[in-house]
Amino acid sequence: MLVRRFTSSLWNTLKVEKRYLSSEPSKPELKEIEDGVDPAQAAALDKDICLLVDEKDNFIGTATKRDCHKVGPDGKVLLHRAFSVFLFNKRGDMFLQRRSSQKVTYPDYYTNACCSHPLYIDDKPEDVVTAARRRLNHELGIPLDQLDPSLFTFLTRVHYHDPGDGVWGEHEIDHILFFQSDVKVKPNSNEISEYCFVPKSEFNAYLPTLEGPITPWFNMIRRHRLKLWWDNLHRLKELAEPDKIQKFLNEK
Repeated sequence: MLVRRFTSSLWNTLKVEKRYLSSEPSKPELKEIEDGVDPAQAAALDKDICLLVDEKDNFIGTATKRDCHKVGPDGKVLLHRAFSVFLFNKRGDMFLQRRSSQKVTYPDYYTNACCSHPLYIDDKPEDVVTAARRRLNHELGIPLDQLDPSLFTFLTRVHYHDPGDGVWGEHEIDHILFFQSDVKVKPNSNEISEYCFVPKSEFNAYLPTLEGPITPWFNMIRRHRLKLWWDNLHRLKELAEPDKIQKFLNEK
């Protein structure tokens, strides 16, 4: 059975979910600024230093998060490194979330558990799994001691470009990570407005009921690899292709 249907309120969601989770949600204070972006989101645009890469994912420099997501007059966006975490509980249900309306890029889009960037910290590039643990703790409130680095499976990399809304877009080499464990979740409402765990048997029927679009990176994985990987959670390391960089079409 599907854990729940999405509703318009994160807190209603959490009331339903708490029979599966052992902790209550955190409720960070929301403050809006003129363009509707939360101050923490706005500050990260210039504070977070992302990793520029070439088409082979070699680190070649740095740029702010703002510069890495601004769509140029020619439609181009700087190529940078990213990661996407797909989270599963021990029953094999997948965590699906809706991005907050305060997000700068793809607000109110549905997507996988956590999508972000390794950063340039202490004069060196951050490791992707380290970055994933940091963001899972920040966005989903998962305690770091429940995010054992050895439980992450690095499956492959995906190179994609999407112009977004024409102002903010993406051009990333996205490291795809799978993580399966029963973890405590306390979502940060600045980041996530809704979530649920979806059983594999109900996923395809559930997607058309969503009240918004899905992110381009999630859509590409869904179309090209998700079924294979979801069917084989027990032997993911055999299917991993970490040395490859895939290029998938983002078709509806």
